[in-house]
Amino acid sequence: MKTSTLLITATTLLVNAWSCSPKKSSDQTGETVATADTTISLPAPYATKSTQNFSKIVEWPAGKTPQAPAGFTVTEYARDLQSPRWIYVAPDGDIFVAEANTERKGVKNAVVNAVTGKNKSERTDVSANRITLLRDTNKDGKPDLRESFLTGLNQPFGMLVLGDKFYAANTDALMQYDYKAGQTKISTAGKKILSLPAGGYNNHWTRNLLAGPDGKKIFISVGSGSNVGENGIEKEARRANILEVNPDGTGERIFASGLRNPVGMGWEPTTKMLYTAVNERDELGDDLVPDYLTSVKEGAFYGWPYSYFGQNEDPRRKGERPDLVKKAVVPDVPLGSHTASLGLAFYDKTAFPEKYRNGAFVGQHGSWNRSQFSGYKVVFVPFQGGKPGKPEDFLTGFLTGKDKDAYGRPVGVAVLPDGSLLVADDAGGRIWRIAASKS
Repeated sequence: MKTSTLLITATTLLVNAWSCSPKKSSDQTGETVATADTTISLPAPYATKSTQNFSKIVEWPAGKTPQAPAGFTVTEYARDLQSPRWIYVAPDGDIFVAEANTERKGVKNAVVNAVTGKNKSERTDVSANRITLLRDTNKDGKPDLRESFLTGLNQPFGMLVLGDKFYAANTDALMQYDYKAGQTKISTAGKKILSLPAGGYNNHWTRNLLAGPDGKKIFISVGSGSNVGENGIEKEARRANILEVNPDGTGERIFASGLRNPVGMGWEPTTKMLYTAVNERDELGDDLVPDYLTSVKEGAFYGWPYSYFGQNEDPRRKGERPDLVKKAVVPDVPLGSHTASLGLAFYDKTAFPEKYRNGAFVGQHGSWNRSQFSGYKVVFVPFQGGKPGKPEDFLTGFLTGKDKDAYGRPVGVAVLPDGSLLVADDAGGRIWRIAASKS
């Protein structure tokens, strides 16, 4: 099989073919970087001007849903949530939703009705700071119980049940609560078992949680406090890392580093290898730097802030740490530049067709630093024999196709016990359910 190239174009990341014999070369205009199964051509920094291009959120019209491939049905699972950012499925099947968002004090966001063009509401952009419980008691694909499970939090995101404990990751702390399966509310005070670094670049406030395969460790994703270390590396202590701790919060160590904003985490079902979806840096142009999905090797360094996508030195950090640039690991799967690839869930059920089994769904929140929008969809990355393949669109239709309007922005993804997929649309205030159509 001949070696071929994955080209980053002005509108998307185009996959031409996969290669069995990756290579690496460079020229004066850009880099060709070897990944596990292919090569990608990267433009030179500043090949295009960095731009701010924000979407405007409009209401989903009545009856309209995102679009999935043929053979799937998309339905509204829950609505009228306040920035449903992340979804966690407990061992007993209960669904927990973290309602939280970036807080910009005093800024108001207009929510526009897509049909009338008039403002539906105007709200101060303050985080709800709660976790909501959804339970489908009737097993009919629609929750019949909805409860405010835990409140008074500080920008919660990651959630986890281990034994008789419920964990919630605030932006500044890992909290632990007594918990019994089936309870609908936590009203007792929790215990802060670990302080986490907070502040700085306010889009990197999320702290995700993942239990180790044997339940003896908790992995915590902590994004950087800046775009590219511009506020001083000394302010990035314990950041841009995946941390590992014991379930009581002790024994902290850095599992992997140089990950600018690792959010989604999951265990690949066959190899049990840790993977993460990483939101990469801004302001180098439309097509730099690709967000990515990658396996996470213990002790590995992935480049931030000194280099990107392996050993491509960031011009803003040129010459500072050649030792770290030299050791930077090339990530496995590029997912397009500025796509804000955040959500990650491996499909470990059998309800979807064979091609989806053991593959990864990635929620792409959508760009703001690109002249043409990228992301605003859920992509699927197939895996065979534990190896990732070519990404493909799975859930689309979040962009209206009109001006800068978007109906929503997908983030968290989660697989339910019945084999369906949930997608959190934080901007649209909804959770979508995607199920294989009945034949």
